[in-house]
Amino acid sequence: MATKKTASTDKAAETSTKKTTAKSSTKSTTKKTTAKSSTKSTTKKAATTKKTPAASAKKPAATKATPKKAAAAKKSTPKKAAAEKKPRAKPAPKYAVGDKVVHPQHGAATITKKVKQTFGGEKRDYYVLDIATEQLTVMVPLDTIDEVIRPVISKTQARKVLAVLKGEPQEAGSNWSRWYKVLNEKMTSGDIFQVAEVVRDLNYAQQTKGISPALKRMLSKARLTLTSELQFALGIDQEEATKKLDRALPVFETPEA
Repeated sequence: MATKKTASTDKAAETSTKKTTAKSSTKSTTKKTTAKSSTKSTTKKAATTKKTPAASAKKPAATKATPKKAAAAKKSTPKKAAAEKKPRAKPAPKYAVGDKVVHPQHGAATITKKVKQTFGGEKRDYYVLDIATEQLTVMVPLDTIDEVIRPVISKTQARKVLAVLKGEPQEAGSNWSRWYKVLNEKMTSGDIFQVAEVVRDLNYAQQTKGISPALKRMLSKARLTLTSELQFALGIDQEEATKKLDRALPVFETPEA
């Protein structure tokens, strides 16, 4: 009987040992699980902590760029304002008293003086032109003088003008009224080369077919306009300029009837 009790006692002890082992293993497993969970939580927190500085690092960059732009805008604004307020310098006058010029309707002229005149309640500056071919003075406003007069041609251009007189003349054709209009437009163009064409064509027409009194007056005016500018361009008097013109014009034989 005593032996059986010992066996049962041993069984109880063994059972108790198994329970204790099971409990300890359970506790160990629980601890491991807790440790893993805490490790994962710590890892996530660490990852979150690492991302946060990167995001915060980008914000200061934007904050730093803004003051630079504002400073640049502040610096550029006064310069633009100063440039806008700065008055533009007036261009130097193209012509002066004593200059030789050409008026498109009257030919070569000399600027004799500068005056102030009031017309229509407006006071303006004018140049007074002394026309070379006529006993006439013309007043030209300074603010529109470039649209009215031009400089005298050079010596090289004067030689080219004389060469135009020797060129092939253009005939009137059957429409004389149209031809007259074309010649008149050339006379008022202010282009000395076109005036030379008028002299050339009318000279030819006068010698070969004859021209009307109106065209004769136009030819006389064209010759005076041409000689007056040649006179100034070549530095010669009117008589010598007229001789150069006549020598340059060809002589045509009148066709037999």
